[in-house]
Amino acid sequence: MNTSPFEYSLDNKRYHTLNYHNLKKYGHKIYKAVLDCGFTCPNIDGTKGFGGCIFCDGGSGYFTRGDLDTASQLKAEKSRIISKYGDGACFVAYFQANTNTYAPLEKLRKIFLSVLEEPNVCGISIGTRADCLDEDVIGLLQELSEKTDLTVELGMQSCHDKTLRLINRCYTHSEFRKGYFRLKAKGIRTCIHIINGLPGETDEMMLETAAELAMLSPDAIKLQMLHVIKGTTLADMFQKREIRILDRDEYINIIVKQLELLPPQTVIERITGDGDKSKLIAPMWSTDKLAVLGGIDKRLADLDTWQGKYYKKQV
Repeated sequence: MNTSPFEYSLDNKRYHTLNYHNLKKYGHKIYKAVLDCGFTCPNIDGTKGFGGCIFCDGGSGYFTRGDLDTASQLKAEKSRIISKYGDGACFVAYFQANTNTYAPLEKLRKIFLSVLEEPNVCGISIGTRADCLDEDVIGLLQELSEKTDLTVELGMQSCHDKTLRLINRCYTHSEFRKGYFRLKAKGIRTCIHIINGLPGETDEMMLETAAELAMLSPDAIKLQMLHVIKGTTLADMFQKREIRILDRDEYINIIVKQLELLPPQTVIERITGDGDKSKLIAPMWSTDKLAVLGGIDKRLADLDTWQGKYYKKQV
């Protein structure tokens, strides 16, 4: 029985889960087939910077099969998901690793359109940077959105330029906003990522980022903690004790406060995160995902609060 006071819920959750969104939209679960098409990033190849963001470890696609072509990766992902969840599953082709609009336009067109030829692919999700959305790319994305359910995922990470400089983001928040509003003007579904616990950020700063998200009012948001992964610049900073990592209770507390500020209709596609366990240095508590999710649910219930409780709609 659903006793949640939150209107976008079927299972007592007090925030707008992706599962709720998909059940309402499609009537069943949707699974993500994660793809790595060998794209790079302007923050890696020297166009904007070198080495990527300080937390970057191979473009966030550690469990993908970049050794295979796109079609083979998609088939392998579908087989993996079907073996786990059964035949008849529907898929979103998720272009995750690195910057997936940073390539010649015709190459992008060929790759994106090819996955729509696969049976049971009901949508595409494209992870990219807000500074890699020129007019031609926006035109292609608009074309895709007319053919399938498209989501473009943008990493904002923080609204604070001081933090963006520190993490070697190589663009400002103003530049992020410019790219985001170009997508919004074309009606393209957009999901914004933020990271809690970035170096030097206080609770107040993280809440300011949530308030900025509320103002932007994206279709979806991904929230996660900062992961320290072996071989990254962040790992060196951690080993030198130049940074501290949020503990689980701190993370849960800030997530609850952020949820209260966010629009209730905005889908929370992720509320924790998965780091590569073979390379993860900290926080080790993040490996117990059920405990994190359960802790968030319990804190929301104990405080009798929910997503959007203190949201102020922009006029």
